[in-house]
Amino acid sequence: MISRIKHIILATLVMSTMVLSSCGFYSFSGTSIAPEVKTFSVDFFENNASIVSPLLSQKITEDLKQKFISETNLSIQESDGDFSFSGAIIDYVVAPVAAQASENAQLNRLTIKVTVKLESEKDPKSTFEQTFTNFQDFDASEDFNAVEEDLIEDISEMLVQSIFNKAAINW
Repeated sequence: MISRIKHIILATLVMSTMVLSSCGFYSFSGTSIAPEVKTFSVDFFENNASIVSPLLSQKITEDLKQKFISETNLSIQESDGDFSFSGAIIDYVVAPVAAQASENAQLNRLTIKVTVKLESEKDPKSTFEQTFTNFQDFDASEDFNAVEEDLIEDISEMLVQSIFNKAAINW
């Protein structure tokens, strides 16, 4: 009797594994990229914001490439990938967000906004053009130049995660 139960459990596990692995839109990484999509490319994200941080374009471009390399099975191409990303940085703003009783800013906020276009002939329903925005607050008494690199690192990570979620997980 116990042997029969083990066989049933084993058969169920094998069948479940076969069903999940044959489904083209499911993967254990959580992505739902169509199986026809094998490659991706990322054009350089130009910085069109009124304030230009010298390394921001390179940072966002490379972070997006690295995200897809590390979290999908897609191969990177110079151009014309099955998923083809393009975009630009359209806003880079530092503004006060919280005031003290003395009317001085207690917190400032760095906001970065990028516009992203994903084109895919192999999976047209995944195509989109969208603006992504993220920010980080920092103590207004801190020198912005001293914290800027860390803020850009954090915001870039959040932006790239949002882009990845939209493109690969359909969020």
